[in-house]
Amino acid sequence: MSETSSRRTVELHWQPDLHEQPTILNVGPQHPATHGVLRVIVTLDGEEVIDAEPVIGYLHRGKEKMGENLTWHTWICHADRMDYLSPTLNTLGYCEAVERLAGLEVPPRAKFLRVILYELSRIFAHLVYVGTGALDLGAATVFFHAWREREKLYDIFDVITGHRMNNGFARIGGIQADITDEAAAKIHTFLSDFEQRVDGYETLLTNNRLWWQRTRDVGVISAERAVALGLTGPNLRGTGVCRDLRVHEPYAAYPEMDFEIPLGTRGDCYDRYLVRVEELRQSARIIRQAFDKLPQGEIYAEDRRFVLPPRERVVTSHDKEGVYPNQASMEEVIAQFKVVTDMKMPAGMAYRAVEGAKGELGFYLVSDGGNMARRLRVRSPSFNNLQALAEMARGRLISDLVAVIASLDFVMGEVDR
Repeated sequence: MSETSSRRTVELHWQPDLHEQPTILNVGPQHPATHGVLRVIVTLDGEEVIDAEPVIGYLHRGKEKMGENLTWHTWICHADRMDYLSPTLNTLGYCEAVERLAGLEVPPRAKFLRVILYELSRIFAHLVYVGTGALDLGAATVFFHAWREREKLYDIFDVITGHRMNNGFARIGGIQADITDEAAAKIHTFLSDFEQRVDGYETLLTNNRLWWQRTRDVGVISAERAVALGLTGPNLRGTGVCRDLRVHEPYAAYPEMDFEIPLGTRGDCYDRYLVRVEELRQSARIIRQAFDKLPQGEIYAEDRRFVLPPRERVVTSHDKEGVYPNQASMEEVIAQFKVVTDMKMPAGMAYRAVEGAKGELGFYLVSDGGNMARRLRVRSPSFNNLQALAEMARGRLISDLVAVIASLDFVMGEVDR
């Protein structure tokens, strides 16, 4: 047999170009760049993002339904667990809503102390954004610098509330305890060089060419689209829209505070970064003012229908013979028990929103006159902000998706609830 005749003929079949078909890629739900238990179904044309569909619910715990099966006071600790990066802010916001429903006025000193706690919580949350947002894009040094300040804040909250995290410090009608001299000294020490620390973050990032290239003109959204999608907080202000509930719907002692509202111009990742960095400085400014103007007086409202008796009254008994510290007062223990287990709210509905670290954090409450909410609904800013992910990511590279996710600064405990 000849060499030619022994060769086999191979028929070539046409193979489709795989690049003509979009690629489906799952980002998360365990990937650290998704900032929680989030899954994003990304449709790619090569490395270009065609669509990015967020899939949520992995952290759903039924917090709102729990609020309809727990008394008004016992749900406070569940508000802590939504945005676990600024837990005290959540609980104070919930108490503001209950107080509006009850028609309860908080004493001036408690209002100023609440402002201090609000702003410490805002710094607490924004430091996570600065540290993890930079780490996602490879700037590991900033992460350690931001965590240094967060560790100091953990110590401060430990002194104020007795807990480093999930503090449960808010109370309907006031706060759990007055601020101590030790806590005030720690806060002042923290603030003494905080602006310099923020300048250090900016030295590492703001004019860094790599940070600029990774965030400038990335994840752009217009002011009109941001409003239409329900964005609030720094994500909205990054587009140039001046909307801050501390100014436009003031609460606590914010009418007494003087501060600036930082705004962006382009609505990109870089502007959202600049807004949050400046908010760090403004929060420090507000805290100093709150201490300077802090009035004397009670930290609890006196309406015992809704407000727990102060702890010193609960643990101190008295009779005709005298006062007995460290002995429980039966009358105050009974009052405390009634408020926690059987406090009745007036029938009606109320909505109160506060300026959370992520945006407008609102609580909608419906009461039928019972000892628990007939309906409890949370307007979580992270949930609304996440809606913009697909619109910001389309047309960008897959590597830009990481920057967009970081710039939205959501937390999945608040998204899923």
